[in-house]
Amino acid sequence: MAIHGAKIHWWLTDEESFAGNRYSRAHTWRFDGGTVVPASSSPTVVPVPMSSVDAVDPEEAFVASLSSCHMLWFLSVAARRGFTVLDYMDEARGTMGKNAAGKLAMVRVDLAPVVRFGGDEFPTVEELEAMHHTAHESCFIANSVTADVVCTPIHSSH
Repeated sequence: MAIHGAKIHWWLTDEESFAGNRYSRAHTWRFDGGTVVPASSSPTVVPVPMSSVDAVDPEEAFVASLSSCHMLWFLSVAARRGFTVLDYMDEARGTMGKNAAGKLAMVRVDLAPVVRFGGDEFPTVEELEAMHHTAHESCFIANSVTADVVCTPIHSSH
């Protein structure tokens, strides 16, 4: 099995009060290729200025991870079936709520991909939905979570 990692780094600045819970939640995520992403708690969880609105928060990253995984599988499925994808856009949304144990959790993620195809062959609505279903069933991230992950493809004209 493959191991995947990220280096998460946070530091206290001189002017902050850690004991008083008045410290920045801004930090960085560093990935194996060297990419560094500014990260923070969500401003909906920890108010500004202790959170950074310019950074990615874990909830956004969770939703993006599900959407990205689904897209990568979808592209693979479409290519294997002989279709040419020109553009793929998803405005994914995650919903926080109480889970079955009564704890606050990401309880639902809605994917709404719009796919534009090119070439000579275009999938039918049924083929498009079947490709999304296969992508969803194959997605490692979706298979790793308990939240409902719902894909509602937005049908476009090629």
